[in-house]
Amino acid sequence: MKLAVVTAGLSVPSSTRLLADRLAAATVAAAGTPVEVSVVELRDIALDITKNLLTSFPSPALRTAIETVTGADALIAVTPVFTAGYSGLFKSFFDVLDAESLVGKPVLLAATGGTERHSLVLDYQLRPLFGYLKADPVATGVYAASSDWGSGEGALQRRVEKAGAELAALAAGRPAVSAGPEFVPFDQLLASAGE
Repeated sequence: MKLAVVTAGLSVPSSTRLLADRLAAATVAAAGTPVEVSVVELRDIALDITKNLLTSFPSPALRTAIETVTGADALIAVTPVFTAGYSGLFKSFFDVLDAESLVGKPVLLAATGGTERHSLVLDYQLRPLFGYLKADPVATGVYAASSDWGSGEGALQRRVEKAGAELAALAAGRPAVSAGPEFVPFDQLLASAGE
């Protein structure tokens, strides 16, 4: 399987890149088959993206990034949150892609931000964007606030592993395995309550 990872972090080191790497590792661990991971660091091609928006001519570096993403079997897309939304660099890269280039592609959506209050960016901005592109996002998106990197890392890692397993399953054409509670029929619940 070919896995493309798009990360739009601007700093070095970047929590956005750190989250992207963890998501890729979780997907590889859950895949059960060899996975070729290619990372597209948008910071490195920011000027190329801008020039392409103005001229419609991609540079060799941007062309390689586009081919990496469109040629992958699955995609992980991670953006930092700025002013309560995905970054302009992130959106500009996906604006450069042909509108039909991600049709049916399994995608894991993720974002990083300073506060938990921006976690809705996954459902109110990223899902509509990838819905427009006709991609196939997994059910679990991952948002990592600054507080998740300290004492909250256990909960973050569980979300990362769940999302990675869903992406690996979707890319392989398998049904996603739920990490939720096991289903118990109602009559068994009543019987156990009476004991």
